[in-house]
Amino acid sequence: MSDPGQNGTSRQTDRWLEPGPTNALVIYILYLASLVIGVSGIVGIVLAYINRGKAGGFVESHYTFLIRTFWIGLLYALISALLMIVVIGVVLIFAVAVWFIARCILGLQALQRGEAVKNPESWFLGL
Repeated sequence: MSDPGQNGTSRQTDRWLEPGPTNALVIYILYLASLVIGVSGIVGIVLAYINRGKAGGFVESHYTFLIRTFWIGLLYALISALLMIVVIGVVLIFAVAVWFIARCILGLQALQRGEAVKNPESWFLGL
């Protein structure tokens, strides 16, 4: 019996790794899981960078949006952590978490509708 990967066909389980809507969906889920399991966000950003520029169509805006969500979220979280010295950071870190979740949910909704993110370069919600 031969390995299905050897004859040039991909296994059904590999579909989530290929550039496209399924892969973007996996990255959104990894980002949301990163709020509990921090390392999953790193896996998500790596997948986004690997697949950016390969999917084409509306999905490209999602890869841009996902990459910017990671880096902007990290920046906001670091600023909030620094401001915890003056207590305001505690409120800001909560606001960053809400922003991050909202961005992921709005991105997921657009992806499920088969739409591009309207403003993937946005620093806010990309609407």
